Order: sequence, then structure tokens, then C-alpha cells
Amino acid sequence: MEMREQWRSRWGFVLAAAGSAVGLGNLWGFAYRASEGGGAAFLLLYILIVLVVCLPVLVSEMVLGRGTSSSALVAPVKAAGSKWSWMGWLFVIAPLGIGSYYAVLMGWTLDTFLHSLFFALPANTAEAETFFGSISTGSSVLLGQLISLLLTASVVSAGVRGGIERMSKWGVPILFTLLIVLALWAATLTGTWEGYRTFLFKIDISEFFNPSTIRNAFTQAFFSLSLGIGIMIAYSSYLDRKKQLPKEALAVASIDTAVGLLAGMITFPIVMSFGLKEVITGSTVGTLFISLPTGLGTLGLTGRIVAVLFFALAYIAAITSSISLLEVPVSSLMDKFAWSRSKAVFVSTSLLFILGIPSALSLDFLGKVDSIFGGVLLIFGGFMLAIFLGWVVPRKFDEDLASSNSNLSVRRYLKFMLRWVSPPVIAFGLIVSVIDLFQSWSS
Repeated sequence: MEMREQWRSRWGFVLAAAGSAVGLGNLWGFAYRASEGGGAAFLLLYILIVLVVCLPVLVSEMVLGRGTSSSALVAPVKAAGSKWSWMGWLFVIAPLGIGSYYAVLMGWTLDTFLHSLFFALPANTAEAETFFGSISTGSSVLLGQLISLLLTASVVSAGVRGGIERMSKWGVPILFTLLIVLALWAATLTGTWEGYRTFLFKIDISEFFNPSTIRNAFTQAFFSLSLGIGIMIAYSSYLDRKKQLPKEALAVASIDTAVGLLAGMITFPIVMSFGLKEVITGSTVGTLFISLPTGLGTLGLTGRIVAVLFFALAYIAAITSSISLLEVPVSSLMDKFAWSRSKAVFVSTSLLFILGIPSALSLDFLGKVDSIFGGVLLIFGGFMLAIFLGWVVPRKFDEDLASSNSNLSVRRYLKFMLRWVSPPVIAFGLIVSVIDLFQSWSS
């Protein structure tokens, strides 16, 4: 087996972990789920879940990775024995499921970027829907999926320092720069205040008790932070013992939440300015591939420039997430079978392409796979992490944090939350999500 690498610097890890968290889930899912959940009500639920539930689970996942210096497949076994091998397989299956359809979404994003760059934007919603139909069907879907997987594989095959860390160090700052530029531009639109009011300030109390809003908030929190699917285990296995994990987790969560807010401050003014609210609430893909091109298409050259910048931003965000999804099976194959990185990358990438074909051919299938792997399995994985680190191997959790001189009061707080708060809250979110999902499928 190849010698395990380590991150070159603290910020290399933080940016890579934040890059994993910052993806199409922020730019694509955040605005849609916020619009479905009454704007500010969804936002408050999301922030509450991140602070109360996700941060302790994020730290626990980092502890499991660093404490065992192992991949997601091997770490549970190394920490608690072979009877926990099923949890390792869960952490491999989940990112494979997500990565299979995520590459399809990346292909759509790349196609839209190229169309914005070289051709005219759609003049109205009907043209935008026709355009989306053209990029979401036919051979171009498989081509976009393949190109995206090959780009992802080229980064992961270069290793932790030479590939993932290098990509994150330039990709995440560029992403933030583009976000800020676009948010400043969106602030000049005529519907800006109405967009802000809907997104940030308009609170519908009834949405706090809406099962769909609760499910969307849990899904968004876990998906956008890459929790419960082994990514943070894999990334943290390359950390040294000096890093204080609570600080790293807080930095990652803060960057991710900031990106979600900035994305909303871009999307909602556009939606309100151009009267596209019905499109965004009517379709999970409506936000990114129909609403935005339609609105920007009315602005001539300015709109086209903004579209090019936005979809370039979206594709960079997607790449930083897809490399983390690929790293989980790659590092697992390297640990389990002592494969070289190049061999593990080839096998994992080929498997992702094959698994993604049904999603490339069917929007309905893609939506169901997203609901299962990008929703329910993430929440279940987070629940199991809380149980595992809080009850099965609590001493390892405390010892690892103590060895890096984490504050005693912080350790006690995290341990309390991980044992007594996170499990019942996540269990509630999981039950509500499963029931609401089946009801939505049967309706």
C-alpha cells in the first residue's frame, strides 16, 4: 500500500473540506429548498440543525478519520472491530450513489456554461425549458457526465497534496470571489429587496411544522456539509495530530453556510426581478437550469456575462465536491486491497460512470436516487456516527480531541451533544424524512 499522505497545511485541509461541502447543493438545492420551505423559516431551521446537530457529528467524523488514519471503509472496523464493517460499507455505497448522479448534474452545468459562452441565452421560459430538454436528454448527457468524471479523476489521481489540496487552494478562493461579485451585481436589480425579504426576513410559522420543510432542512444541512457519507473520514485521515478539530469543523461549517447565503442573495433577486417564482418552486432543476438562464437572457450582453460567470462558478463548486466523492472509494480500495492510487481511481471512475447511466437517461430516476442517497442515507449515516462516537467508542472521541489540546469545556459540550442531543434530533429528522418522502412518491 502506498504511504498515506498528509495535508501540506491547515488551510489546505479546511479549503478541501469546505470545497467538498460547497457544491451544487448550495447553488442548486439551497434556493429551491428555501423557496419550498417559506424562505426564512427554512433558513432558521437549517442554521439550527447545523449548530445543534451537524457540528458535533462533523467533529465526530473527523475524529474517526484522524484517530484511525484510515479510509471510510476501514475506520469503523479499526475503531470497534469487524462487527462494524457494515458501517464502513455504508460510507462507501452512499458517495458512490451520490457521485453517480452528481456527474450527470455536472454535465448539465458544463453544457449550460458552454451554451452561455458561445450561444445566446433563452429569451423566455418556454425557450429555457426547450434548452434544458436538449441538455438533459440524448448522447450529450453521457458525454458531459464522462468529461466531468475524467476531470475529477485527473485531480484525485494526482494525490492529496498534488491534486486535491492544490485544486482546493485556487478553486475555493475563485469560487468565493465570483460569488461576491455576482451578489453585488444582484443587489442592483429592481427586485432585490423583495428577494431578500422572501429569502431572509419573511417567516411563515406554519413551515416549522411542515414535514417537507423539516426534511428539506435536514437534507440540505447534511448534504451541503458532506456528513454521514465518509468524506470527512477520508479527508481527516490525512490530518496530523496537532490540529484542533472543533476549530476546523467550525471553519468548514462557516464557509459552507456563507456560500449558501451568498447563493441565495444571487438567486432570489433574479427570481423576483424577472417573475420566475413559479418556475423555481415547481422544479428542483428549475432554479439553476431554467430560472437563471431565462432571467439573465432578458439583460442582453450583461446577462450573458453574468451567466458565464455563474455557471463557471457552479462548475468549480461541483468539481471541488466531486473530487471528495471520488476520494472515498479510492482511499477505501487503497486501504482494503493495497491498490495503487491510479488503479483505484480507474476502477472507481469506471464504476461511477456505469452507475450514473440510469440517472443520465431518466430525470425521474435521478430525482429518486437523489432523495435516497442525497437525503435519507446521509441523515442515517449522521445518526450512526453520533451513536458510534458517542456511545460505542466515546473514549476514542475524547482522547483524540484531548491529544490535540482542544479546550476541555468544548470537549465536554461536544460529547454531551453527541450523546444526548444529536441522536434523538437526527432520529426525528430521519423518521419525518422517510415518511414525507414516501408520501411524496405515492401522491
